[in-house]
Amino acid sequence: MSSTVLDVPTLETLISASVAAPSIHNTQPWRFRLDPDTVTLEIRAVAERGLRHTDPTGRALHISVGCALFNLRVAVAHCGWEPVTRRLPRPDEPDLLATVRLAGTTRPPTAPKLYDALWRRHSSRFPFSDRPVPASVLTELSEAAHAEGAVLDLPGPMQTDRLLRLTREAEQRNTADTGRAVESRRWVHPPDADSLGMPPEAIGPQDSRERIPVRDFRAHRHPTALAARPFEKRPSIAVLSTPHDRRTDWLRAGEALERVLLVATAHGVRASLLHQSLEWPDLREQLIDGRREFAQMVFRLGYGPQGPVSPRRTARQVLAEDTRLAPHT
Repeated sequence: MSSTVLDVPTLETLISASVAAPSIHNTQPWRFRLDPDTVTLEIRAVAERGLRHTDPTGRALHISVGCALFNLRVAVAHCGWEPVTRRLPRPDEPDLLATVRLAGTTRPPTAPKLYDALWRRHSSRFPFSDRPVPASVLTELSEAAHAEGAVLDLPGPMQTDRLLRLTREAEQRNTADTGRAVESRRWVHPPDADSLGMPPEAIGPQDSRERIPVRDFRAHRHPTALAARPFEKRPSIAVLSTPHDRRTDWLRAGEALERVLLVATAHGVRASLLHQSLEWPDLREQLIDGRREFAQMVFRLGYGPQGPVSPRRTARQVLAEDTRLAPHT
């Protein structure tokens, strides 16, 4: 029996912080359960929210859960506990992706700016300005990825052009693939009681210069209705990779991605995820260009509007039914 005391408002805060994380198509493919005896939070995958066509291996699902896991670690530390984390702790329960035990600690929070940023962070699919991200900030972003066992590559202009070409080819393939197009459209709708999916206004415009291939979630169902605006002339592109490509690496990639995004948010830098080329094995291999690493995410960085917020499920919606929450007093 743990001596740690976790009250209901704090539990809900921890869960809300975790689900503020990004997820592919805003599927939020996670469910939480509290073991009150050990004061351990379990994060389980929700298989029915997986994307069968876009993400058949579940790699993007694991990265999404990894982002939520990192937020949970940050929130637990902010509340004064040590987040003792285990990834894939029980091989006989493949849906159990991670556990975080709240251990007693007297250490002050190590990264208060990350906790503040996790409530403000969200993707922006809108044009950025041509103001460059300072080298000192880019260095800090690379260090953030390294702290989670990943590598953040910041390519030069020629490599950036190559990465954008790969992303553009992937976007064209996705548009032409009926299964992927239908699957993508299914997650675009106004907010409802489930708080899942992408509100249409969050999708953003297309690049009128046809340089940056922003994902068209509606897959050109109404091509004449697509808005177009000029995006930045010299986009800042980053590639996140890991030394291996196992399920644990996918989770750690998500943790690294979220740390990078929170550091960026703390500096006022926006981010837009460009996942398309990772959804095709042959294009994904080309992202690393011969290095012994595995690409896990491509994204652009810059300064611009934050864009509309996508909905999130409440703590009570994502907690398992056998987790008892008493009413607030």
